[in-house]
Amino acid sequence: MTDISKATIAFRALQLANEQRNAYGLRYNDFTRYRKHCANRTHRLRSSLKMTHGKGRDFKKLPAITTEIIRDGHLQLLLLEAERAWAYAQELLAQSLQPANEDKASTLRHSATGRFRRAVNWSTQLLSHCQTLYSAGRLSAESLLQVTVYTITLNGRFLRYRDDFEDALIQLSVARGLLDQLAAAATTSRDQALAVFFADEIGPEIRYCAHELGRAKAYDVDAIVVELAGKHRNDIVEKCDELIAKLKSEGQAAVKGESRKKLGELSWEGQPVPVRNPELVDVLLKVQEAQARLEGREGGESSAKVKSKKGVAAYDAILLALSDAEEVARKLSEVQQLSGSSSTASSSGGRDIQFVHAYIIYQLLSRRIQRDLLLVSALLVTEPEGKPGAHTTSKGKSAKPEQVDSRLYPAVVKLLDTVLQSLTQMRTLSIVDDSPDLASAVEARISFTKTRRCLYLARCYAPVKKYAEALTLLQHATIHSRETISTLSLSDSDPISTAKPSFFPLNDTDVKELEASLASDSLQFKRDWFAYNGGSVNGDPKAYKKPLFFNIALNYVELDMNRLLERAGKQPSPPSAAVAAAAPSQSKPEPPLEKKPIARAKVEESRSATPEPQAAPRGGLSSLLGGWWGKS
Repeated sequence: MTDISKATIAFRALQLANEQRNAYGLRYNDFTRYRKHCANRTHRLRSSLKMTHGKGRDFKKLPAITTEIIRDGHLQLLLLEAERAWAYAQELLAQSLQPANEDKASTLRHSATGRFRRAVNWSTQLLSHCQTLYSAGRLSAESLLQVTVYTITLNGRFLRYRDDFEDALIQLSVARGLLDQLAAAATTSRDQALAVFFADEIGPEIRYCAHELGRAKAYDVDAIVVELAGKHRNDIVEKCDELIAKLKSEGQAAVKGESRKKLGELSWEGQPVPVRNPELVDVLLKVQEAQARLEGREGGESSAKVKSKKGVAAYDAILLALSDAEEVARKLSEVQQLSGSSSTASSSGGRDIQFVHAYIIYQLLSRRIQRDLLLVSALLVTEPEGKPGAHTTSKGKSAKPEQVDSRLYPAVVKLLDTVLQSLTQMRTLSIVDDSPDLASAVEARISFTKTRRCLYLARCYAPVKKYAEALTLLQHATIHSRETISTLSLSDSDPISTAKPSFFPLNDTDVKELEASLASDSLQFKRDWFAYNGGSVNGDPKAYKKPLFFNIALNYVELDMNRLLERAGKQPSPPSAAVAAAAPSQSKPEPPLEKKPIARAKVEESRSATPEPQAAPRGGLSSLLGGWWGKS
C-alpha cells in the first residue's frame, strides 16, 4: 500500500472553484443554488472522510487534520466551505438591496459580514495546510500559488466590502500579479486561460478601489499592478520570489517531460483573437485536432482526396467541434450581456467574447460551405463529359445527349441552397460587415452561387419539356453573373481567395466558364424547344389533333379547320354573308342597291392611272348587268 504521508497531492484550487461555480449556478449569479450545492458537497466529503460527529446524541469530536493523514479530500472540503460561506454572504447582500427588505437591511448586511469573515477563515486554514504540504514536498509550487491567489483575492474583496480601499487595492494587485506569473508559466493553454480568466475578474475591482482612492490613472490597471505587486508581494506572500522561481522550473520540466497542449494562435486580419476562458480553450483544442486531421497532419493522409469518405468524415468532425465551440461562446456571450459586465479587452485590441463568438461562427460557416462545395464536386463527377446543356460534337454538329440521372441536378440545387444560406448568414456577421473587402467578397460569392443554382435548376426543367421556365432561369442566371463581375471589380483584394485555406476560391476564369455554360445551355434549350413543338408556349403538340391527310404535308402547322370547312361549303355561312350574297341575284334591284354600284364605279374611275386587265366575259345575270357598272 502507498504511504499516505508521503504521497504527492495534486490540488488545483482555481480550477476546482471555476468548475463548481460554472456548473452550479454562478454563471447566472444564482448564489442560492451554488450555496446549496456547496452544502451538499461538503456533507458528502465529510461522510467519505469519516469526519462526522457521529449518530444519535453522542457527540464525537473531530480528529485534528495533520500532515500525516491529510489527503486531497480534506483540501477540497476546506475550499468548498469557504465557497459556501462566500456565496451565502453574496446572497445576503443581494437580499439587503431589495426594497422589500428595507426594514431589515442592516441585519442582513451584518449577517453577510459574518459569513464573509468565515469564508476568509476557511481559506486561511486551507492556505496553512497547503504551505505545510509544500514544505514537506507533497505539493507543487503551482498548486500553492493557486491557493495563495484564492486566499488573497477573497481577503481583498472582504476589505473592499469593508471600504478599506487602500489595503484592498494592495491585496488585489498582488493577486493579479501572481495570476500574470501563472499565465506566463502555464504549460497548457487551458491553464493559461484559467489564470487570465481570474485576472479579468479582479481587474474591475482594482479599478474601483483606485478610483475611490482618487488615483489619476485609475483606468490603467496594468500600471497599478506593476507598481504595487512588485513592492508588496514579498510582504503578503511568504517567500514569493522563491515560489515564482520554483514555478518556472516546474514549467520547464513539464514541457520536457510531456507534450503540452497549446492552442495555436488565432488571428483575424493580422490581429490575435483573444481566448480568455478555459471552457472555450477546451473546445477550440478539439477544433484544432480536427483541423489537423483534415489537413493530413495526422496519419499521413492528403486533404486533396476530396472524393473519399474519409475526407467527408473529416469535415463532419471539424463541423461538430466548431458547433460545440459556437455553443460555448454563445453561452458566454449571453452571460456577459445579462450580467452587464465588460471583459478586459484592452490588451486584445477591444476584442471581447462577442467578437470571439462571431469569429467562431465565421469559421463554422466557412467549413460548412467548403464541405457542401466538396459534395457538389463529388456529385458532378457522375455528370457526362462536356457541358450538359450543349450536346454537340467537336465539329459543332448536334450529338445525342447522354443519359443523366434525374436525381443529380435536384441534389446539386439542394446543396447550392445550403451554400447560399450559409453565405447569407455569413454576410450578416459583424466582423464581415466591418471589413469592406470581405463583405464584397462574400456578396460576389452569393451572386456566383445564385448563378450556378439557376443553371442547374434550369437543367431540372429541361427533361420535363418545360423550356420556357428553363430559359427564364437562364436569363436570371445571366443577371446574377453580371452582378458577380460587378461586385468583384469593387475591391482590389479578395480576402477569401487569399486566405489559407480558402474555402471558396473564385476568379474571373470561373465566371467566364460559367457564362459559357449559360450561353451553351440557352442555345441548346432553344433548339430542343423548337424541335419539340415549334417554340409554342401551349405545351404538348399532341393536344391539337390534325386531320389524317395533313399528317405528312403539314405536320408542324396548326390550321384553321373552321375556315377550310367554310370554303369547302360544308358549313353554313354567317347570316350577314348570306344576305350580301343574295343581293346581286335579284332581277329588279331596289333603288338603294342601284346607288351603291354607282358609288363603286366612281371610285374605280378615280383610279384610272392603273390600267385594268381585260377580263373574259362571264355568263349569267352578272354579264347582262355588266354594262350598268361601267356607266357614270
